[in-house]
Amino acid sequence: MKVRGTRECRSCGTRWSYYETGSVECPDCGSMRSVGVEDERKLHTATNATLDLSPVRNAVEEVPLRDLAERAVEATREFTRSYGFVDGGDLRPLDDRYLAAMELRAVADAVGRGARVSDDEELYFLSLLRGDLGDRPAPDEVPDALRDSRGLAYANAVDEYRSDARAYLDEHPDPAASDALARLDGHVRRVQAIQGDVPPAEAETLVRVARGVGRYLREDDEAALAEARSRLDALD
Repeated sequence: MKVRGTRECRSCGTRWSYYETGSVECPDCGSMRSVGVEDERKLHTATNATLDLSPVRNAVEEVPLRDLAERAVEATREFTRSYGFVDGGDLRPLDDRYLAAMELRAVADAVGRGARVSDDEELYFLSLLRGDLGDRPAPDEVPDALRDSRGLAYANAVDEYRSDARAYLDEHPDPAASDALARLDGHVRRVQAIQGDVPPAEAETLVRVARGVGRYLREDDEAALAEARSRLDALD
């Protein structure tokens, strides 16, 4: 979606940055009657979505595991669904917070639906729930029973990032990046088709390829693109 970054309230005249607030509501008077002004329209998919897991974390000792998992799914679903990677025309990185939220959502869903949940699965779920969303567990820490959850979460996250990166490329064409994203898409589709059932290290490679292409686009880092291509060659 292309939007103007500055909005003006028709009721009181206040101006504010839509890129910062993500809202057409006037921050001063609350009026919904506003209009984009001055600057040109830019591609913008990012939001100011926040993820507050405190209510779920505070319920760990109070509700059954299945109920806790369902609450975690609901909390992360809204955050991940509204996330975006193009901010006022600038491409953002594929960050750990989003990846961690995607994995927590997938693992919580698996735990919530599981007829029997092992101690390892429960502990891993709780570690994701209680942990810092800026940190992700290493691939070798993922229980075998949950590797498909992580694999599918990462494939879906990379797919969303690839989609925004392609939209960015519509504005800033780059054949080399487009080719890399097309190759990445094939691997993402394969992982999605088998419901994420790949080794965690392979899912991590998808993330690193996406990050490499993104770094190339943001910083003109040729080495990052070369490394991404090398990782794609290893996946082929």
